[in-house]
This record gives sequence, structure tokens and C-alpha cells, in this order.
Amino acid sequence: MKYVLPVVGTAAAVGLFAFSSANQAALAVEKPSYSDTFEQLDLFADVMARVRSDYVVEVEDGELIEDAINGMLQSLDPHSSYVNPDDFRRLQEQTSGRYVGVGMEVTQEDGYVKVVAPIDGSPAKEAGVKSGDYITEIDGKTVLGLSLTEAVNIIRGEAGESVTLTIARIDEEPQDITLVRREVDREVVTYEVKDGVPYIRISQFNEKAAPGLAGAITELKRTVDGRLPGVILDLRTNPGGLLDQSIKISSAFLDSGEVVSTRGRDGSDQQSYDAEPGQLLNGVPVIVLIDEASASASEIVAGAIQDRNRGLVMGMTSFGKGSVQSLIPLRGGRDGALRLTTQRYYTPSGRSIQGTGIDPDLFVSSYPDDGEDHTRVSEADLPNSIENEEAPADDETADEATEDELIIDYPPEGFVVTDDYQLQRAIELIKSGNYNQRLAEMQN
Repeated sequence: MKYVLPVVGTAAAVGLFAFSSANQAALAVEKPSYSDTFEQLDLFADVMARVRSDYVVEVEDGELIEDAINGMLQSLDPHSSYVNPDDFRRLQEQTSGRYVGVGMEVTQEDGYVKVVAPIDGSPAKEAGVKSGDYITEIDGKTVLGLSLTEAVNIIRGEAGESVTLTIARIDEEPQDITLVRREVDREVVTYEVKDGVPYIRISQFNEKAAPGLAGAITELKRTVDGRLPGVILDLRTNPGGLLDQSIKISSAFLDSGEVVSTRGRDGSDQQSYDAEPGQLLNGVPVIVLIDEASASASEIVAGAIQDRNRGLVMGMTSFGKGSVQSLIPLRGGRDGALRLTTQRYYTPSGRSIQGTGIDPDLFVSSYPDDGEDHTRVSEADLPNSIENEEAPADDETADEATEDELIIDYPPEGFVVTDDYQLQRAIELIKSGNYNQRLAEMQN
């Protein structure tokens, strides 16, 4: 299986994950030829034997081996890891959009668990957990010293059971939030008409995304009696998901032509994915909203619409996850699975966004220019993040930044963040009649 995963790995999510089918060629394993391989394996066996015999407390062989495998894989990049049988089962269940948990995507920073994004409709979202929150304690016990996998496994549990998380935020006192785990049947597509403009939000690319979008478009057309004046597609804080869903979502706006391509280490390991014919929104003005937490499959959709000049992308630079993972079941899944980064993906113009993200056509901040640091963790900030082979040297980037300072549209003084300045600016642009002019400016 080939995955375009969200911003965190299987063991690092308390929410859900995403996958897509892959051809067998992508899973071919190249046999290494190392003269000292067996010598190194003997060294590993010696270390393990010493730990078993001399460590201060007894240890389980299975746990030692699993941690050793994970250590090897996680030293490669943030998204490669071993998926144990329980996590593999959860991963397969979660693609349907229904799962048991508290509902948030997380990573690890400075020894603490950091929330990337709470999931819409989840206990975490409803309790007020926010992107950027740090989880410092779980049920009164510190997370310091725990691996991300260990912390996540403690947060997980059975439906109806509760877990208390101690949340730390910048410039606020820590607070305890008690969440009751439950089965979440997540509707990933929501829609409404906002101030006369159709608005569609997609919060995750699971199996419900494309059907949900098609249904939303049908209902919105009925609401406005026919032709849509424009559509705002909100992909903010969307951590990604199924590759095939990103193709189908893009196909609602693009009638054929490339959406994304992937390339592996082997030059022959390349594939191009085209939009399916029969776009649902032919000729309708489109504005895509993204932010720093828009990742993976979200970036595929935004990059395709941007590169194909099909619409305007508005907001702030996206997360920058431009890699593809293959999920390889071990012994039919009985021993879990190996998740390995096997390819990079490229937008229709051939650019890699790995570590750099999608720059919007129109930079609009949701926060005022108050001197505070509102940036979130990005792909480039993650440990062992793969470098973008196309990225310019640091000195070249600095020169470009000096020559071409970003023009960012900030909310005016006194604007309330919850009133959503980015969305308001998107609505104003569509209603102003200047959409086509701005789109033409981006094309020149």
C-alpha cells in the first residue's frame, strides 16, 4: 500500500490516518549488499543479550525488538516507523472515518506531546483543545521520558473511558481537561452559504471526503437555485489523508490533466495521477484556504489548483509534507506493518514542496501583526526531516527574501480572531467581482 499520510505517523496519532492503494512494483525490495551485515547483526544480538541479563529490571524481548526497529526507522525520517498489530488494525479502521479515541493529530517537541490539530467533531475539539497546545501530563503523570508511541498508547483506550490531559499554552496557566473516549463517526465535509457565497470545509481526506464534496456541491446548487457565484474550499488545519481522495477532490475542479506525480529512488519508479473527467464545478470561481497546518493530501489539492491556474490559494504557507509512504504488511499483517517513505510527490509544474510548503497566491494572516509568534511546527522542524532536493541554499533564500519581501494582509487592529479574517477576505474577493483580475495577475 502507498500512503500520503497526515503530518504524523501511525503511532503518533490519537485521531485517524489515511491510505491509498499501490502497485506491487512500488513495494519491491532491493536486496542490500553489505559485507559486514551479519557482523552488525551479531553486535545487535550481543547488546540485546547483555540488556536481558544485566539490566536493572526485567525487560520483554518483544518490546526491545519493537523499539529497536522503530529507532532504526525513525532515524530515517519522521514518517517511517514500525506499526504494531494493534496500531495496524486501528489504521485500517480509521480510513472509513469511524474510530474510537479523543481525536487529535499530535507530534513530539521538547519531550512533550504537541497538538498539531484537534479533529472536527471529536471529544478533543469539543473540549477546546487547540493547535499548538502541549500535553505535559496524562492522568497526572508526566509525559517526560515517554516516547511518542508510549504517550499515545496511554491516551488511547476503550469507548466510555475517560482520560485527563494537562494542557499547557503560552502565557496561560496549565489546565486539566478530561476527555471521554468515544466512537467518532466523523463527517469530514461540512458546507453552508456564508454571506451569499458557498463555503465547503474538508477536514480530512478519508473515504468520505469525495462523496461528501459531491453531496455538498449538489445541495449548495439547490440552495442558490442553480449556478454557484463561487466556492470557498477550506483546507485549513487539514492534516491530509488518502491519495485517491485528493485526486477525486481535485477532479471536482479540474477536467483531466495532471494532479500530482510521484518519484522514488529508482528512476523507473515514477507515476502520474490525472484528474478524472467530469468536473463538478466547471468555470466556478474557486478560492482555496490553507494555513500552516494544511498538510500532505491538502497540499496536493492546493498545489494542483494553483499550478493549473484553476483558482486562487489564500492564507499562509502550508506544512510542507511532500513525501509518500508505503505500508507493507508483515506476515500478512499478523506482525503489524512496515511504514516506509518510498517516494516524493510533485505538483503539476514539477515542484517539490517537501519542507517548504505551498505559498499562497494571496498571503492573509488570521492573526493581527502584534509582534507575537503565531507560527506552528512545520515539516522542516520535525527531527530527521527529508531535505528538499530543489530548495535553494540558505544564502540564496535570504537574498530572495530581501529582494521580494512578502506582502501579508493582516487583520485590522481590534479584529477578533474568532471572526475569521481569512474567510472574510475570501468572501469579499468573490463578491467584489475582482476574482478574475486577481487570477489573471497570478498567471502573469
